[in-house]
Amino acid sequence: MNVKDFYYDLPQELIAQDPLKDRAGSRLLILEKQTGQIQHRHFQEITEYLRPGDCLVLNNTKVIPARLIGEKEGTGAKIELLLLKRKENDIWETLVKPGKKAKPGTALSFGGGLLKGEIVEVVEDGNRLVQFRYDGIFEELLDQLGQMPLPPYITHSLEDKNRYQTVYAKYDGSAAAPTAGLHFTPELLKEIQDMGVTIAEVTLHVGLGTFRPVKVEDVQDHHMHSEYYQITEETADLINRTRETGGRIICVGTTSCRTIESAASPQGILKASSGWTDIFIYPGYQFKVLDGLITNFHLPESTLLMLVSALAGREHILSAYQEAVRKSYRFFSFGDAMFITDKCKEE
Repeated sequence: MNVKDFYYDLPQELIAQDPLKDRAGSRLLILEKQTGQIQHRHFQEITEYLRPGDCLVLNNTKVIPARLIGEKEGTGAKIELLLLKRKENDIWETLVKPGKKAKPGTALSFGGGLLKGEIVEVVEDGNRLVQFRYDGIFEELLDQLGQMPLPPYITHSLEDKNRYQTVYAKYDGSAAAPTAGLHFTPELLKEIQDMGVTIAEVTLHVGLGTFRPVKVEDVQDHHMHSEYYQITEETADLINRTRETGGRIICVGTTSCRTIESAASPQGILKASSGWTDIFIYPGYQFKVLDGLITNFHLPESTLLMLVSALAGREHILSAYQEAVRKSYRFFSFGDAMFITDKCKEE
């Protein structure tokens, strides 16, 4: 399976640079996974495609303001850090720019010395381990000094940090938002629950590995980076009960999908668990738990495009993407949404 099999042509002007004022006001492409049938709706109409007894699975991770801009002590040269994973004792794995001169022993300063750091080791992929020193509470300093780590294809600055955060975000830890969830409002979630759909929450702290380009020619040679996840007993029981009673499991976002598929037995039974997953889902994968997926539009040749192709078929996905381009849908993190489901509505 060649990475070029997942290419599509996207005009630059269709990459959404800003979130809509109304989270639920985005457009929604409905894709019937068996037939490839397409319908065009708006996101608040998602309720028309949900059924009493279904279970919606949300990723309740919270994006941290992980982008720090500071300077090298002694030279004053500008340096930028992106926090990727917390290790221990205030040591973080980071992505550093510029990286070539960021050698072990380099001292860093942020916010005029409110936060200090030292590069202690160079690890896999050229990432750096940084030991931080500070007075007070790290999270409060990060909130004061850090910026939201927007993807590189977004060139506009974000006026409101909360717009790169889902309304149900709870647990700090992500370097990127689970963007399919950005379309939901508290009012829409209440409407969904009132119609008899249950809501289950999982946690997967999104790392940059999910978004890294596939650099190998053969898709199967690509190695996913690991991300931390957690599934509670309550969530596992709710999802298992839904499946037993014939309800559908509909994940909001590829991160929720990867979480439940990582923790399921071959028979599709979900267990309460936590740990690291590097699951890579591409065509040929047999889904154990998931029935439907609410997702955004993904980059050409990306692992996320491969995941949705595993669910609906590569031809159906690329055809739907061509239709979305033709109809000027907004793409990527702040863009429009797609619901991959088992059945479109009668029109």
